[in-house]
Amino acid sequence: MAESPGAHVDATGTTFVLWAPFAADVAVVIGDQRRDLEPIGEGYWRLVVDDAGDGDTYRYSIDGGDPLPDPASALQSDGVHGASSIVDPRQFEWNDHEWRGRGLAGTVLYELHVGTFTPAGTFDAAILELPRLRELGVTTIELMPVNAFPGRRNWGYDGVFAYAVQDHYGGPAALARFVDAAHANGLAVILDVVYNHLGPEGNYLPRFGPYFTDEFRTPWGPAINVSGRDSDGVRHFYIENAVRWIRDFHVDGFRFDAVHAIVDTTANQFWSEVCAMARAAAARARRAIVLIGESSDNDPRQLHAIEHDGIGFDAVWCDDVHHNLRVAMTGDRRTYYADYDGTSAELAETITHRWKFRGQYSIARGRRHGRPVDDVAAHRFVACSQNHDQVGNRPAGDRPDHHISAAQRRFAPAAVLLSPYTPLLFMGEEYGERAPFPFFVDHTDPAVLQATNDGRRAEFEGADWTVGVPEPGDLATFEAAIIDPTVVERDERAARLLAMYTELLRVRREVAAIASALATQRVELIEECVVITRTLGEPTSHVVINESDAAVELPLTGTLTFASDDTRWGGDGTTRVLPDQLTIAAWTVAVVTS
Repeated sequence: MAESPGAHVDATGTTFVLWAPFAADVAVVIGDQRRDLEPIGEGYWRLVVDDAGDGDTYRYSIDGGDPLPDPASALQSDGVHGASSIVDPRQFEWNDHEWRGRGLAGTVLYELHVGTFTPAGTFDAAILELPRLRELGVTTIELMPVNAFPGRRNWGYDGVFAYAVQDHYGGPAALARFVDAAHANGLAVILDVVYNHLGPEGNYLPRFGPYFTDEFRTPWGPAINVSGRDSDGVRHFYIENAVRWIRDFHVDGFRFDAVHAIVDTTANQFWSEVCAMARAAAARARRAIVLIGESSDNDPRQLHAIEHDGIGFDAVWCDDVHHNLRVAMTGDRRTYYADYDGTSAELAETITHRWKFRGQYSIARGRRHGRPVDDVAAHRFVACSQNHDQVGNRPAGDRPDHHISAAQRRFAPAAVLLSPYTPLLFMGEEYGERAPFPFFVDHTDPAVLQATNDGRRAEFEGADWTVGVPEPGDLATFEAAIIDPTVVERDERAARLLAMYTELLRVRREVAAIASALATQRVELIEECVVITRTLGEPTSHVVINESDAAVELPLTGTLTFASDDTRWGGDGTTRVLPDQLTIAAWTVAVVTS
Protein backbone atom coordinates (compact mmCIF):
# COMPACT_ATOMS: atom_id res chain seq x y z
CA MET A 1 0.00 0.00 0.00
CA ALA A 2 1.24 3.51 -0.77
CA GLU A 3 2.79 5.48 2.07
CA SER A 4 1.35 8.68 3.45
CA PRO A 5 2.74 11.72 1.60
CA GLY A 6 4.60 14.48 3.42
CA ALA A 7 7.47 14.84 5.90
CA HIS A 8 7.06 12.50 8.89
CA VAL A 9 9.16 12.76 12.06
CA ASP A 10 9.88 9.82 14.35
CA ALA A 11 12.73 8.56 16.54
CA THR A 12 14.87 7.69 13.52
CA GLY A 13 14.62 11.09 11.83
CA THR A 14 12.42 12.55 9.11
CA THR A 15 10.96 10.50 6.29
CA PHE A 16 10.10 12.38 3.10
CA VAL A 17 7.48 10.75 0.86
CA LEU A 18 6.39 12.25 -2.46
CA TRP A 19 4.19 11.06 -5.30
CA ALA A 20 5.68 12.16 -8.62
CA PRO A 21 4.85 9.38 -11.10
CA PHE A 22 6.42 10.92 -14.21
CA ALA A 23 9.67 12.14 -12.63
CA ALA A 24 13.04 10.69 -13.59
CA ASP A 25 14.62 11.94 -10.39
CA VAL A 26 13.45 13.72 -7.25
CA ALA A 27 15.49 15.61 -4.70
CA VAL A 28 14.61 17.29 -1.42
CA VAL A 29 16.37 20.60 -0.81
CA ILE A 30 16.99 21.22 2.91
CA GLY A 31 18.77 24.51 3.46
CA ASP A 32 21.45 24.52 0.78
CA GLN A 33 21.75 20.74 0.60
CA ARG A 34 20.17 18.66 -2.15
CA ARG A 35 19.42 15.02 -1.35
CA ASP A 36 18.05 12.45 -3.74
CA LEU A 37 14.94 10.40 -3.00
CA GLU A 38 14.68 6.76 -4.05
CA PRO A 39 11.75 5.40 -6.10
CA ILE A 40 9.69 2.86 -4.14
CA GLY A 41 7.07 1.96 -6.74
CA GLU A 42 3.71 3.21 -8.04
CA GLY A 43 5.16 6.68 -8.59
CA TYR A 44 6.29 7.22 -4.99
CA TRP A 45 9.68 8.46 -3.84
CA ARG A 46 11.17 8.18 -0.35
CA LEU A 47 14.12 9.33 1.75
CA VAL A 48 14.94 9.13 5.46
CA VAL A 49 17.31 11.72 6.96
CA ASP A 50 18.56 11.96 10.54
CA ASP A 51 19.56 15.63 10.61
CA ALA A 52 16.25 17.41 9.92
CA GLY A 53 13.23 17.77 12.15
CA ASP A 54 10.44 19.95 13.48
CA GLY A 55 10.72 23.53 12.23
CA ASP A 56 13.21 22.89 9.43
CA THR A 57 12.20 23.97 5.94
CA TYR A 58 12.47 22.09 2.67
CA ARG A 59 11.39 21.99 -0.98
CA TYR A 60 11.36 19.41 -3.75
CA SER A 61 13.13 19.56 -7.09
CA ILE A 62 11.70 17.46 -9.93
CA ASP A 63 14.15 16.45 -12.67
CA GLY A 64 16.52 19.23 -11.65
CA GLY A 65 13.88 21.95 -11.84
CA ASP A 66 13.26 24.87 -9.51
CA PRO A 67 12.54 23.81 -5.90
CA LEU A 68 8.83 23.71 -5.11
CA PRO A 69 6.84 23.45 -1.87
CA ASP A 70 5.61 20.00 -0.83
CA PRO A 71 2.04 19.21 -2.00
CA ALA A 72 1.53 17.57 1.43
CA SER A 73 3.15 20.41 3.36
CA ALA A 74 1.93 20.78 6.94
CA LEU A 75 2.85 24.48 7.21
CA GLN A 76 3.68 27.29 4.79
CA SER A 77 5.10 29.97 7.07
CA ASP A 78 6.40 31.99 4.12
CA GLY A 79 3.16 31.80 2.14
CA VAL A 80 1.97 29.51 -0.60
CA HIS A 81 5.03 30.18 -2.77
CA GLY A 82 7.56 29.66 0.03
CA ALA A 83 9.32 26.65 1.50
CA SER A 84 7.46 23.99 3.44
CA SER A 85 8.08 23.44 7.15
CA ILE A 86 8.51 20.09 8.85
CA VAL A 87 5.93 19.67 11.62
CA ASP A 88 6.15 16.99 14.30
CA PRO A 89 2.62 16.47 15.71
CA ARG A 90 4.11 14.55 18.65
CA GLN A 91 5.27 17.87 20.08
CA PHE A 92 1.71 18.68 21.17
CA GLU A 93 0.56 17.30 24.52
CA TRP A 94 -3.12 16.38 24.32
CA ASN A 95 -5.45 16.52 27.30
CA ASP A 96 -8.53 14.92 25.66
CA HIS A 97 -7.71 11.29 26.43
CA GLU A 98 -11.24 10.61 27.68
CA TRP A 99 -12.93 12.28 24.71
CA ARG A 100 -14.89 9.81 22.60
CA GLY A 101 -16.41 12.15 20.03
CA ARG A 102 -20.07 12.70 19.19
CA GLY A 103 -22.52 10.87 17.00
CA LEU A 104 -24.88 12.71 14.69
CA ALA A 105 -28.03 12.35 16.83
CA GLY A 106 -28.51 15.45 18.96
CA THR A 107 -25.91 17.45 17.07
CA VAL A 108 -26.26 21.22 16.76
CA LEU A 109 -23.66 22.65 14.39
CA TYR A 110 -22.08 26.10 14.71
CA GLU A 111 -20.27 27.24 11.56
CA LEU A 112 -17.47 29.74 12.07
CA HIS A 113 -14.72 31.39 10.04
CA VAL A 114 -11.56 31.66 12.12
CA GLY A 115 -10.39 34.91 10.51
CA THR A 116 -13.57 36.87 11.26
CA PHE A 117 -14.78 35.11 14.41
CA THR A 118 -12.64 37.41 16.56
CA PRO A 119 -10.75 40.67 15.91
CA ALA A 120 -7.46 38.76 16.23
CA GLY A 121 -8.60 36.13 13.73
CA THR A 122 -6.66 33.25 15.32
CA PHE A 123 -7.39 29.86 16.85
CA ASP A 124 -6.08 31.03 20.21
CA ALA A 125 -8.48 33.99 20.23
CA ALA A 126 -11.33 31.66 19.26
CA ILE A 127 -10.56 29.43 22.24
CA LEU A 128 -11.67 32.26 24.54
CA GLU A 129 -15.13 32.15 22.91
CA LEU A 130 -15.71 28.43 23.51
CA PRO A 131 -17.46 28.80 26.90
CA ARG A 132 -20.16 31.03 25.43
CA LEU A 133 -20.81 28.51 22.65
CA ARG A 134 -21.12 25.76 25.25
CA GLU A 135 -23.57 27.88 27.26
CA LEU A 136 -25.55 28.61 24.09
CA GLY A 137 -26.14 24.90 23.68
CA VAL A 138 -24.35 24.01 20.46
CA THR A 139 -22.58 20.65 20.42
CA THR A 140 -20.29 20.82 17.41
CA ILE A 141 -18.15 23.54 15.83
CA GLU A 142 -17.81 23.42 12.07
CA LEU A 143 -14.65 25.25 11.02
CA MET A 144 -14.71 26.76 7.56
CA PRO A 145 -11.61 25.60 5.62
CA VAL A 146 -8.34 26.30 7.43
CA ASN A 147 -5.86 24.90 4.91
CA ALA A 148 -3.23 27.29 3.54
CA PHE A 149 -4.35 30.00 1.11
CA PRO A 150 -2.63 33.02 -0.51
CA GLY A 151 -2.22 36.14 1.60
CA ARG A 152 -3.85 36.74 4.98
CA ARG A 153 -7.56 36.84 4.16
CA ASN A 154 -9.78 34.27 2.46
CA TRP A 155 -13.04 32.41 2.94
CA GLY A 156 -10.87 29.30 2.80
CA TYR A 157 -12.14 27.82 -0.45
CA ASP A 158 -9.08 29.11 -2.33
CA GLY A 159 -6.80 26.82 -0.36
CA VAL A 160 -3.92 25.20 -2.25
CA PHE A 161 -2.30 22.99 0.41
CA ALA A 162 -4.76 20.39 1.66
CA TYR A 163 -2.48 19.29 4.53
CA ALA A 164 -1.28 22.72 5.72
CA VAL A 165 -2.96 24.84 8.40
CA GLN A 166 -3.05 28.56 7.58
CA ASP A 167 -0.10 30.23 9.30
CA HIS A 168 -1.99 33.46 10.09
CA TYR A 169 -4.55 31.48 12.09
CA GLY A 170 -1.70 30.12 14.23
CA GLY A 171 -0.67 27.09 12.20
CA PRO A 172 -1.00 23.41 13.12
CA ALA A 173 -0.06 23.80 16.80
CA ALA A 174 -2.81 26.38 17.29
CA LEU A 175 -5.38 24.14 15.59
CA ALA A 176 -4.42 21.35 17.97
CA ARG A 177 -4.82 23.71 20.94
CA PHE A 178 -8.24 24.75 19.65
CA VAL A 179 -9.51 21.18 19.22
CA ASP A 180 -8.14 20.19 22.63
CA ALA A 181 -9.83 23.18 24.28
CA ALA A 182 -13.10 22.49 22.47
CA HIS A 183 -13.11 18.93 23.76
CA ALA A 184 -12.46 20.24 27.28
CA ASN A 185 -15.62 22.32 26.86
CA GLY A 186 -17.61 19.31 25.67
CA LEU A 187 -17.64 20.54 22.07
CA ALA A 188 -16.80 18.49 18.99
CA VAL A 189 -14.93 20.02 16.04
CA ILE A 190 -15.46 19.11 12.40
CA LEU A 191 -13.48 20.53 9.49
CA ASP A 192 -14.89 21.85 6.25
CA VAL A 193 -12.47 20.33 3.72
CA VAL A 194 -12.26 21.10 0.00
CA TYR A 195 -11.21 18.15 -2.15
CA ASN A 196 -12.99 19.21 -5.36
CA HIS A 197 -10.76 22.11 -6.48
CA LEU A 198 -7.82 24.32 -5.59
CA GLY A 199 -7.53 28.10 -5.61
CA PRO A 200 -6.11 30.08 -8.53
CA GLU A 201 -2.82 31.07 -6.87
CA GLY A 202 -0.12 28.80 -5.47
CA ASN A 203 -1.43 25.57 -7.00
CA TYR A 204 1.71 23.54 -7.68
CA LEU A 205 0.04 20.13 -7.88
CA PRO A 206 0.24 19.86 -11.72
CA ARG A 207 4.04 20.15 -11.43
CA PHE A 208 4.14 16.88 -9.50
CA GLY A 209 1.59 14.65 -11.19
CA PRO A 210 -1.76 14.26 -12.98
CA TYR A 211 -3.89 15.69 -10.18
CA PHE A 212 -6.35 17.24 -12.64
CA THR A 213 -8.30 16.04 -15.65
CA ASP A 214 -9.75 17.91 -18.60
CA GLU A 215 -12.36 15.20 -19.06
CA PHE A 216 -14.64 16.95 -16.56
CA ARG A 217 -15.05 20.56 -15.51
CA THR A 218 -16.13 22.21 -12.28
CA PRO A 219 -17.27 25.83 -11.74
CA TRP A 220 -13.68 26.49 -10.64
CA GLY A 221 -11.82 24.86 -13.54
CA PRO A 222 -10.53 21.35 -14.37
CA ALA A 223 -11.79 18.56 -12.15
CA ILE A 224 -9.69 16.56 -9.69
CA ASN A 225 -8.54 13.34 -11.35
CA VAL A 226 -9.96 10.57 -9.16
CA SER A 227 -10.93 8.09 -11.87
CA GLY A 228 -8.78 8.74 -14.94
CA ARG A 229 -5.43 7.31 -15.92
CA ASP A 230 -2.78 7.50 -13.17
CA SER A 231 -5.35 8.59 -10.60
CA ASP A 232 -4.49 6.17 -7.77
CA GLY A 233 -1.97 8.59 -6.27
CA VAL A 234 -4.49 11.43 -6.39
CA ARG A 235 -7.09 9.40 -4.53
CA HIS A 236 -4.52 8.31 -1.97
CA PHE A 237 -3.43 11.93 -1.44
CA TYR A 238 -6.92 13.02 -0.39
CA ILE A 239 -7.84 9.86 1.52
CA GLU A 240 -4.67 10.17 3.60
CA ASN A 241 -5.52 13.82 4.18
CA ALA A 242 -8.75 12.87 5.94
CA VAL A 243 -6.95 10.23 8.00
CA ARG A 244 -4.28 12.71 9.03
CA TRP A 245 -6.77 15.27 10.41
CA ILE A 246 -8.34 12.57 12.57
CA ARG A 247 -5.08 11.00 13.70
CA ASP A 248 -2.90 14.08 14.31
CA PHE A 249 -5.51 16.74 15.14
CA HIS A 250 -8.24 14.68 16.81
CA VAL A 251 -10.99 16.24 14.67
CA ASP A 252 -14.46 14.79 15.04
CA GLY A 253 -15.42 14.61 11.39
CA PHE A 254 -15.82 16.60 8.22
CA ARG A 255 -18.11 18.67 6.10
CA PHE A 256 -16.98 17.69 2.60
CA ASP A 257 -17.40 20.66 0.28
CA ALA A 258 -19.37 20.24 -2.97
CA VAL A 259 -19.07 16.47 -3.19
CA HIS A 260 -21.03 16.50 -6.45
CA ALA A 261 -18.09 18.33 -8.11
CA ILE A 262 -15.91 15.22 -7.95
CA VAL A 263 -16.78 12.85 -10.80
CA ASP A 264 -15.79 9.21 -10.30
CA THR A 265 -16.52 6.67 -13.03
CA THR A 266 -14.87 3.74 -11.26
CA ALA A 267 -16.56 0.85 -9.45
CA ASN A 268 -14.99 1.94 -6.13
CA GLN A 269 -16.36 5.39 -5.47
CA PHE A 270 -13.90 7.97 -4.18
CA TRP A 271 -16.22 9.29 -1.47
CA SER A 272 -17.03 5.83 -0.15
CA GLU A 273 -13.28 5.17 0.18
CA VAL A 274 -12.81 8.47 2.00
CA CYS A 275 -15.63 7.61 4.40
CA ALA A 276 -14.36 4.07 4.99
CA MET A 277 -10.79 5.15 5.71
CA ALA A 278 -11.89 8.04 7.91
CA ARG A 279 -14.03 5.70 9.99
CA ALA A 280 -11.17 3.23 10.28
CA ALA A 281 -8.90 6.01 11.56
CA ALA A 282 -11.53 7.07 14.08
CA ALA A 283 -11.96 3.46 15.22
CA ARG A 284 -8.22 3.20 15.85
CA ALA A 285 -8.48 6.37 17.94
CA ARG A 286 -11.60 5.00 19.71
CA ARG A 287 -13.63 8.08 18.79
CA ALA A 288 -16.92 8.64 16.99
CA ILE A 289 -16.90 10.92 13.95
CA VAL A 290 -19.54 12.57 11.78
CA LEU A 291 -19.20 12.74 7.99
CA ILE A 292 -21.38 15.30 6.19
CA GLY A 293 -21.52 15.78 2.44
CA GLU A 294 -22.44 19.12 0.92
CA SER A 295 -24.38 18.14 -2.17
CA SER A 296 -27.26 19.36 -4.28
CA ASP A 297 -27.69 16.01 -6.04
CA ASN A 298 -30.65 14.84 -3.92
CA ASP A 299 -29.29 11.32 -4.33
CA PRO A 300 -30.25 8.89 -1.53
CA ARG A 301 -27.23 6.72 -2.31
CA GLN A 302 -25.05 9.29 -0.60
CA LEU A 303 -26.75 8.34 2.67
CA HIS A 304 -26.84 4.59 2.13
CA ALA A 305 -24.25 2.42 3.85
CA ILE A 306 -21.15 1.45 1.89
CA GLU A 307 -22.00 -2.24 2.27
CA HIS A 308 -25.27 -1.49 0.50
CA ASP A 309 -23.53 0.20 -2.44
CA GLY A 310 -23.92 3.65 -0.91
CA ILE A 311 -21.41 6.41 -0.24
CA GLY A 312 -21.73 6.26 3.53
CA PHE A 313 -22.21 9.87 4.64
CA ASP A 314 -23.88 10.31 8.00
CA ALA A 315 -25.72 13.38 6.73
CA VAL A 316 -26.05 15.65 3.71
CA TRP A 317 -26.82 19.32 3.23
CA CYS A 318 -30.46 20.26 2.74
CA ASP A 319 -31.05 23.86 1.64
CA ASP A 320 -34.77 23.42 0.92
CA VAL A 321 -35.97 24.65 4.33
CA HIS A 322 -33.76 27.74 4.09
CA HIS A 323 -34.99 28.50 0.59
CA ASN A 324 -38.66 28.10 1.52
CA LEU A 325 -38.28 30.39 4.53
CA ARG A 326 -36.33 32.94 2.54
CA VAL A 327 -38.91 33.14 -0.24
CA ALA A 328 -41.79 33.25 2.26
CA MET A 329 -40.26 36.13 4.21
CA THR A 330 -38.79 38.22 1.38
CA GLY A 331 -40.52 37.19 -1.84
CA ASP A 332 -37.09 36.84 -3.46
CA ARG A 333 -37.38 34.51 -6.51
CA ARG A 334 -34.03 35.27 -8.16
CA THR A 335 -31.57 32.56 -9.23
CA TYR A 336 -32.20 29.22 -7.50
CA TYR A 337 -35.05 30.67 -5.42
CA ALA A 338 -37.19 30.38 -8.57
CA ASP A 339 -37.81 26.76 -7.57
CA TYR A 340 -39.59 27.73 -4.35
CA ASP A 341 -42.97 29.32 -3.67
CA GLY A 342 -42.53 29.97 0.05
CA THR A 343 -45.89 28.44 0.99
CA SER A 344 -46.74 26.47 4.10
CA ALA A 345 -47.80 23.57 1.87
CA GLU A 346 -44.34 23.49 0.33
CA LEU A 347 -42.69 23.59 3.75
CA ALA A 348 -44.91 20.77 5.05
CA GLU A 349 -44.15 18.64 2.01
CA THR A 350 -40.42 19.28 2.36
CA ILE A 351 -40.35 18.33 6.05
CA THR A 352 -42.43 15.23 5.35
CA HIS A 353 -40.14 14.00 2.57
CA ARG A 354 -36.77 15.38 3.83
CA TRP A 355 -36.08 17.44 0.69
CA LYS A 356 -38.30 19.06 -1.91
CA PHE A 357 -37.03 17.65 -5.19
CA ARG A 358 -37.60 13.93 -5.46
CA GLY A 359 -37.98 13.72 -9.23
CA GLN A 360 -40.01 16.88 -9.87
CA TYR A 361 -39.13 19.44 -12.52
CA SER A 362 -36.66 22.09 -11.35
CA ILE A 363 -36.92 25.52 -12.98
CA ALA A 364 -33.38 26.47 -11.96
CA ARG A 365 -31.93 23.28 -13.45
CA GLY A 366 -34.25 23.00 -16.44
CA ARG A 367 -34.85 19.31 -15.77
CA ARG A 368 -36.27 16.82 -13.31
CA HIS A 369 -34.19 16.45 -10.18
CA GLY A 370 -33.66 14.07 -7.26
CA ARG A 371 -35.08 10.81 -5.95
CA PRO A 372 -37.29 9.96 -2.95
CA VAL A 373 -35.53 9.59 0.39
CA ASP A 374 -38.38 8.94 2.83
CA ASP A 375 -36.66 5.86 4.27
CA VAL A 376 -33.80 7.96 5.71
CA ALA A 377 -34.18 9.57 9.15
CA ALA A 378 -34.77 13.33 9.09
CA HIS A 379 -31.86 14.09 11.43
CA ARG A 380 -29.49 12.96 8.68
CA PHE A 381 -30.18 16.20 6.80
CA VAL A 382 -28.55 19.49 7.81
CA ALA A 383 -30.78 22.57 7.68
CA CYS A 384 -30.23 26.23 8.53
CA SER A 385 -31.72 29.70 8.35
CA GLN A 386 -28.25 31.17 7.68
CA ASN A 387 -24.88 29.85 6.54
CA HIS A 388 -21.79 31.25 4.83
CA ASP A 389 -23.09 30.44 1.34
CA GLN A 390 -26.60 31.82 1.73
CA VAL A 391 -25.24 35.04 3.24
CA GLY A 392 -22.14 35.36 1.09
CA ASN A 393 -23.91 34.53 -2.18
CA ARG A 394 -25.59 37.93 -1.99
CA PRO A 395 -23.63 40.81 -3.60
CA ALA A 396 -22.85 42.59 -0.32
CA GLY A 397 -22.98 39.52 1.92
CA ASP A 398 -25.78 41.06 3.97
CA ARG A 399 -27.45 38.89 6.59
CA PRO A 400 -31.22 38.34 6.82
CA ASP A 401 -31.38 40.78 9.75
CA HIS A 402 -31.09 43.62 7.23
CA HIS A 403 -34.28 42.87 5.31
CA ILE A 404 -36.81 40.92 7.39
CA SER A 405 -39.05 41.97 10.27
CA ALA A 406 -38.26 41.39 13.94
CA ALA A 407 -40.98 38.73 14.12
CA GLN A 408 -39.54 36.94 11.07
CA ARG A 409 -36.06 37.16 12.58
CA ARG A 410 -37.32 35.16 15.56
CA PHE A 411 -39.48 32.91 13.41
CA ALA A 412 -36.82 31.59 11.00
CA PRO A 413 -34.35 30.08 13.49
CA ALA A 414 -37.21 28.68 15.57
CA ALA A 415 -38.56 26.87 12.49
CA VAL A 416 -35.14 25.31 11.91
CA LEU A 417 -34.15 24.55 15.50
CA LEU A 418 -37.48 22.90 16.29
CA SER A 419 -37.53 20.90 13.06
CA PRO A 420 -36.49 17.22 12.87
CA TYR A 421 -33.40 18.17 10.85
CA THR A 422 -29.89 18.54 12.28
CA PRO A 423 -29.59 22.33 12.62
CA LEU A 424 -26.67 24.57 11.77
CA LEU A 425 -26.10 28.09 13.09
CA PHE A 426 -23.85 30.60 11.34
CA MET A 427 -21.51 32.50 13.63
CA GLY A 428 -23.19 35.51 15.23
CA GLU A 429 -26.73 34.72 14.17
CA GLU A 430 -27.57 33.74 17.75
CA TYR A 431 -27.53 37.39 18.81
CA GLY A 432 -28.46 39.02 15.50
CA GLU A 433 -24.98 39.94 14.25
CA ARG A 434 -25.25 42.83 11.80
CA ALA A 435 -21.83 42.42 10.20
CA PRO A 436 -22.11 41.15 6.62
CA PHE A 437 -20.14 38.20 5.32
CA PRO A 438 -19.09 39.29 1.83
CA PHE A 439 -16.66 37.32 -0.30
CA PHE A 440 -13.06 38.37 0.46
CA VAL A 441 -9.57 37.36 -0.70
CA ASP A 442 -5.98 38.56 -0.43
CA HIS A 443 -4.25 37.15 -3.49
CA THR A 444 -0.62 38.23 -3.76
CA ASP A 445 -0.63 37.92 -7.56
CA PRO A 446 -2.02 41.26 -8.88
CA ALA A 447 -3.43 39.64 -12.02
CA VAL A 448 -5.30 37.00 -10.02
CA LEU A 449 -6.59 39.62 -7.61
CA GLN A 450 -7.87 41.81 -10.45
CA ALA A 451 -9.53 38.83 -12.11
CA THR A 452 -11.23 37.95 -8.83
CA ASN A 453 -12.54 41.50 -8.37
CA ASP A 454 -13.78 41.62 -11.96
CA GLY A 455 -15.37 38.19 -11.72
CA ARG A 456 -17.27 39.07 -8.56
CA ARG A 457 -18.79 42.14 -10.21
CA ALA A 458 -19.67 40.20 -13.36
CA GLU A 459 -21.39 37.51 -11.27
CA PHE A 460 -24.14 39.95 -10.30
CA GLU A 461 -24.49 41.93 -13.50
CA GLY A 462 -27.93 41.94 -15.09
CA ALA A 463 -29.79 41.11 -11.87
CA ASP A 464 -32.03 43.50 -10.00
CA TRP A 465 -29.77 44.11 -7.01
CA THR A 466 -30.04 47.38 -5.11
CA VAL A 467 -26.61 47.21 -3.46
CA GLY A 468 -23.08 47.44 -4.76
CA VAL A 469 -20.54 44.63 -4.79
CA PRO A 470 -17.63 45.13 -2.36
CA GLU A 471 -14.18 44.52 -3.83
CA PRO A 472 -13.11 41.07 -2.56
CA GLY A 473 -9.48 42.19 -2.32
CA ASP A 474 -10.19 45.34 -0.33
CA LEU A 475 -9.09 45.10 3.31
CA ALA A 476 -12.27 46.94 4.33
CA THR A 477 -14.40 44.13 2.84
CA PHE A 478 -12.76 41.65 5.19
CA GLU A 479 -12.80 43.94 8.22
CA ALA A 480 -16.54 44.58 7.79
CA ALA A 481 -17.16 40.85 8.31
CA ILE A 482 -15.56 40.59 11.78
CA ILE A 483 -18.27 39.77 14.29
CA ASP A 484 -18.77 41.34 17.73
CA PRO A 485 -20.54 39.15 20.31
CA THR A 486 -20.01 41.81 22.99
CA VAL A 487 -22.97 43.65 21.46
CA VAL A 488 -25.24 41.64 23.77
CA GLU A 489 -23.81 43.61 26.70
CA ARG A 490 -25.15 46.92 25.38
CA ASP A 491 -27.98 46.04 23.00
CA GLU A 492 -31.25 44.76 24.45
CA ARG A 493 -32.37 43.38 21.10
CA ALA A 494 -29.22 41.26 20.82
CA ALA A 495 -29.51 40.04 24.40
CA ARG A 496 -33.14 39.01 23.91
CA LEU A 497 -32.35 37.18 20.70
CA LEU A 498 -29.48 35.32 22.38
CA ALA A 499 -31.85 34.34 25.20
CA MET A 500 -34.31 32.98 22.64
CA TYR A 501 -31.68 30.90 20.86
CA THR A 502 -30.49 29.53 24.20
CA GLU A 503 -34.06 28.58 25.15
CA LEU A 504 -34.68 27.03 21.73
CA LEU A 505 -31.65 24.81 22.12
CA ARG A 506 -32.72 23.88 25.65
CA VAL A 507 -36.16 22.87 24.35
CA ARG A 508 -34.59 20.92 21.51
CA ARG A 509 -32.29 19.17 23.97
CA GLU A 510 -34.66 18.54 26.90
CA VAL A 511 -38.13 17.99 25.41
CA ALA A 512 -37.90 14.28 24.70
CA ALA A 513 -40.22 14.06 21.69
CA ILE A 514 -38.31 16.86 19.96
CA ALA A 515 -34.86 15.70 21.03
CA SER A 516 -35.06 12.04 20.08
CA ALA A 517 -34.43 10.78 16.57
CA LEU A 518 -36.56 7.78 17.56
CA ALA A 519 -39.77 9.79 18.03
CA THR A 520 -42.60 9.08 15.61
CA GLN A 521 -43.53 12.04 13.46
CA ARG A 522 -46.61 13.26 11.60
CA VAL A 523 -46.59 16.45 9.51
CA GLU A 524 -49.91 18.13 8.70
CA LEU A 525 -51.17 21.36 7.21
CA ILE A 526 -53.86 22.69 9.57
CA GLU A 527 -55.41 26.09 8.90
CA GLU A 528 -52.41 26.87 6.68
CA CYS A 529 -50.00 26.21 9.55
CA VAL A 530 -47.42 23.44 9.45
CA VAL A 531 -47.93 21.18 12.45
CA ILE A 532 -45.20 18.66 13.27
CA THR A 533 -46.50 16.18 15.84
CA ARG A 534 -43.77 14.14 17.51
CA THR A 535 -44.41 11.38 20.00
CA LEU A 536 -42.02 9.42 22.18
CA GLY A 537 -44.26 7.71 24.67
CA GLU A 538 -46.02 10.46 26.65
CA PRO A 539 -46.46 13.38 26.29
CA THR A 540 -46.76 14.50 22.65
CA SER A 541 -45.17 17.69 21.32
CA HIS A 542 -46.68 19.76 18.53
CA VAL A 543 -44.37 22.17 16.71
CA VAL A 544 -46.63 24.72 15.02
CA ILE A 545 -45.21 26.96 12.28
CA ASN A 546 -47.30 29.94 11.18
CA GLU A 547 -45.57 31.11 8.01
CA SER A 548 -48.01 33.96 7.29
CA ASP A 549 -48.91 37.59 7.97
CA ALA A 550 -51.98 36.78 10.07
CA ALA A 551 -52.72 35.14 13.41
CA VAL A 552 -54.30 31.69 13.18
CA GLU A 553 -56.55 29.68 15.51
CA LEU A 554 -56.01 25.91 15.61
CA PRO A 555 -57.83 23.12 17.48
CA LEU A 556 -54.81 22.26 19.66
CA THR A 557 -54.66 22.27 23.44
CA GLY A 558 -52.00 21.65 26.04
CA THR A 559 -49.11 23.52 27.61
CA LEU A 560 -47.37 26.29 25.68
CA THR A 561 -43.74 25.19 25.98
CA PHE A 562 -42.26 27.80 23.65
CA ALA A 563 -43.40 30.67 21.43
CA SER A 564 -41.15 32.81 19.28
CA ASP A 565 -43.34 35.87 19.93
CA ASP A 566 -42.81 35.64 23.71
CA THR A 567 -42.22 39.05 25.32
CA ARG A 568 -38.93 37.71 26.69
CA TRP A 569 -37.54 37.72 23.16
CA GLY A 570 -39.11 41.05 22.19
CA GLY A 571 -42.42 39.78 20.80
CA ASP A 572 -45.92 40.92 21.71
CA GLY A 573 -46.83 37.69 23.50
CA THR A 574 -50.17 37.13 21.79
CA THR A 575 -49.66 33.42 21.14
CA ARG A 576 -51.63 31.53 23.80
CA VAL A 577 -53.36 28.23 24.49
CA LEU A 578 -57.03 28.34 25.53
CA PRO A 579 -59.08 25.34 26.71
CA ASP A 580 -60.22 24.55 23.19
CA GLN A 581 -57.70 26.14 20.83
CA LEU A 582 -54.25 27.55 20.13
CA THR A 583 -54.03 31.13 18.89
CA ILE A 584 -50.67 31.59 17.19
CA ALA A 585 -49.45 35.00 16.07
CA ALA A 586 -48.23 35.82 12.57
CA TRP A 587 -44.69 34.69 11.76
CA THR A 588 -44.49 32.62 14.92
CA VAL A 589 -43.33 29.15 15.86
CA ALA A 590 -44.79 27.54 18.96
CA VAL A 591 -44.45 24.27 20.84
CA VAL A 592 -47.55 22.85 22.50
CA THR A 593 -47.14 19.81 24.75
CA SER A 594 -50.17 17.66 25.44
